Amino acid sequence: MKVYQKEAAPVKGSIRISDSDLLRAKASEGLLRLSLELGLDVIRQLFEEDATALAGEKGKHQKNRTAYRHGYEDTKVVCGGEKISVSRPRVRSKENEELILPSLSVFQSEDPLNRAVLQNILAGVSTRKYARTREDEKGSCMSKSEVSRRFASGMKIAMNTFFTRRLDDDYASIMLDGMGFSKITIIAAMGITSDGNKKMLGIVEGGSENGEVVKKLLQGLIDRGLDPARPRLYVIDGGKALHKAVTDTFGKHAVIQRCQVHKKRNVLAHLPESEKSNVSILLSNAYLEFEYEKAKSALEKLANELDFRYPNAATSLREGLDETLTVHKLGVPGLLRQTLSNTNPMESANSVCAGIVRKVSRFKDGETALRHAAAGFIEAERGFHRVNGYRQIPILTNSLLALTSDHKNVTLSA
Repeated sequence: MKVYQKEAAPVKGSIRISDSDLLRAKASEGLLRLSLELGLDVIRQLFEEDATALAGEKGKHQKNRTAYRHGYEDTKVVCGGEKISVSRPRVRSKENEELILPSLSVFQSEDPLNRAVLQNILAGVSTRKYARTREDEKGSCMSKSEVSRRFASGMKIAMNTFFTRRLDDDYASIMLDGMGFSKITIIAAMGITSDGNKKMLGIVEGGSENGEVVKKLLQGLIDRGLDPARPRLYVIDGGKALHKAVTDTFGKHAVIQRCQVHKKRNVLAHLPESEKSNVSILLSNAYLEFEYEKAKSALEKLANELDFRYPNAATSLREGLDETLTVHKLGVPGLLRQTLSNTNPMESANSVCAGIVRKVSRFKDGETALRHAAAGFIEAERGFHRVNGYRQIPILTNSLLALTSDHKNVTLSA
């Protein structure tokens, strides 16, 4: 039986929550419209000041006048992220030539409009729905195709700025991962600086995680200032193309950490549901061991136990096993080990990127996919924080220097 509680009578003079929210919404809408009108008033005043500077005070005789007013006409200016009609004074010279108001070119520039479109798209508004965010009747040029064009224009500038910036920081670790968009793969690189800050370094598109495509990405990072001789931890998901491209490009200075999360996922994929929980716990406990030898021994023991009933799971576990323990062999402690033992920081950026890209049903070419992926990663970087355990990065740096100077086999094979 449903029990309905009698609604308490409102206290005299009080406002219910729903009413309060409504008032806030109306106030917000009113302030936005007021701001727009004030902006248009300022533009009109600047136009009048320009006309006065060119033709003198309106209605006053001037002996040495070089220009005269010629009425008004409607024109388009960019205000509030859209094109809006506004009346402007016309001025002609004594030779009957139209004179341009200096402030007109400023307010007709499409750059502010392109930035507004780009910011809305990055905030999650699709090109189809962008027009709904511009409800002022005086607005124009907000069709889907127009929004797409302006997004492409804005992103071209943003990409050139974002992904051509110099990489002069000291990056202790780099994470690489690929994302599939329909038939196109975007491969991205994220760097972790010596003070623990994350930065998106670059992206490249290809048909798959092809080794040559990855090398192109890595060579681009070197061309922009990344030191190839700096011993560095490269965290990857285990893809052979990524592995080969990193080792071919950086040689003995590259130390590989295979993602433990991906390894667990691959092993569990070969098991029935009844076994997954138990094996998952054993894998986690092994990776939680601080000592390299203890962790390796626990994983090899588990592989031996899986040999008889689930040989494919055992084979999957042994494949690249030692590289999943690189952070153990380096002696990376605590929180920093948790951070660098997997590609979760990169996956988090991928998730933000996917939130932008999913609004596109299909990509006509790789350039379009690259543009939207860039938008997603630019947005992701805005929310980056220092990695957990960043104070322990000097320990990682010293271990990398010691390892690469003593060992030529940077894949840390047993």
